[in-house]
Amino acid sequence: MRCSCMNCGVYMIQSDDAHLGCVCPECGNRCTACLGTNTVMDKETVKSLKSDPFLASMLLERFSEDNEQS
Repeated sequence: MRCSCMNCGVYMIQSDDAHLGCVCPECGNRCTACLGTNTVMDKETVKSLKSDPFLASMLLERFSEDNEQS
């Protein structure tokens, strides 16, 4: 995975050590944003997404695109 450093903008590379994430070769900043860590949602949060109109419109749009491609 490659992403840019939040501190200096240089492309970061995934670390190969025990600490998961990316490391900036320029400033040494470490980041786990691209790994999706700390993004687990609890059951109530997932349930609340059911009534989110934005999410519903995105899903409907995706389904209609899939049907058009078939």
